[in-house]
Amino acid sequence: MIELYHRLTATPPINPMKTATTPRPSLETYAFEFTDTFGGEANYSWVRRGTVQARSLRGAVILAKRELGLTGHRCRVSDYGDETALYPAGSCTVLFVRWEEPATV
Repeated sequence: MIELYHRLTATPPINPMKTATTPRPSLETYAFEFTDTFGGEANYSWVRRGTVQARSLRGAVILAKRELGLTGHRCRVSDYGDETALYPAGSCTVLFVRWEEPATV
């Protein structure tokens, strides 16, 4: 009975694969611009700009959409290499997200 108690309450052996921590990518700065469109092109008659800190472009898009109140809206995505454009469905607007160079002093 005592052996069974010790087997049930003993701490399991530590798995070295689970305890090894892999370094996470550092936060990077991404700039975004949200503006209207005219004829499918960015018009800039009004614009909202900002920056977000994220580990990836996908994370930056999620944070920018959250900040602009577009969470849950379907978007058509166009990737231009250095910049990503999101066109929300049913809206004449566009959201540009791009990586921003770190400031050097």
